[in-house]
Amino acid sequence: MTTLTFSSVYGPVKSWRYGRSLGIDPIGQVSTCSFNCVYCQLGEIEHQTSERKVFIPTGHIIQDLWRFAPWDVDIITLSGSGEPTLALNLAEILTRVKELTHKPTLVLTNGTLLSEPTVRAALTSADRVSVKLDATTPDLLRRVNRPLQGIELTDIWQGLELFRAEYEGHLSIQTMILSKWDDKARADYIARMKFLAPDEIQLNIPTRPKPLKRQLDGRENHSHGESSYAVQILKCVSAEVLQAFKTEIENATGIPVSCAPAPSN
Repeated sequence: MTTLTFSSVYGPVKSWRYGRSLGIDPIGQVSTCSFNCVYCQLGEIEHQTSERKVFIPTGHIIQDLWRFAPWDVDIITLSGSGEPTLALNLAEILTRVKELTHKPTLVLTNGTLLSEPTVRAALTSADRVSVKLDATTPDLLRRVNRPLQGIELTDIWQGLELFRAEYEGHLSIQTMILSKWDDKARADYIARMKFLAPDEIQLNIPTRPKPLKRQLDGRENHSHGESSYAVQILKCVSAEVLQAFKTEIENATGIPVSCAPAPSN
């Protein structure tokens, strides 16, 4: 498969957070990200980088998007095969998509490039931005997100603070909980959220299995027991643990918190 035959638009995907979502993949066939998260639904990331470039020309994306008209979806989401802010044409993609579809746009990002003014400026074109924040310590970042060398939690947090100060759209923080956090981790997280004051917090668990090798359909809905290829089923914390943390956060911050549904077997 080459970029010429690769479809940069996929779905619609049923999302517990956003409803019926049409996906746009600005990265392409080779999964590319500054993280290599242990739970990534794409499988192991094939290329880790923090260098921005144009992966798929905007015109090609718009051409693919036309095939899905009249876009009977709730939202159009930029995510796909890696970290969307790596796409140097991100702002242009968002602008053209909005002009064409008149649908709300969302970017799912790991936040590693938010310290760059050009990235923050590009994201202002999105109606909603959801930033991944899975770690309260450098050790947890290293074990869960497995970042590219040189990416530090302090830099991610500083970039997120700058973005929050500038962005006028709807900001969500998305946090994957793989195991029960201790009192200090929960307190640190709550203090960060109280300071940041996002519009919403989403507590997530691995509702999709992790392919052992890169699978393009990892971009879309596939759940436990449905895959035709080898996958790793990740252990989840209980619904009770998530609900208790949700209540703790809401009581301490007043920020609305939603929890991922338990995966079906």
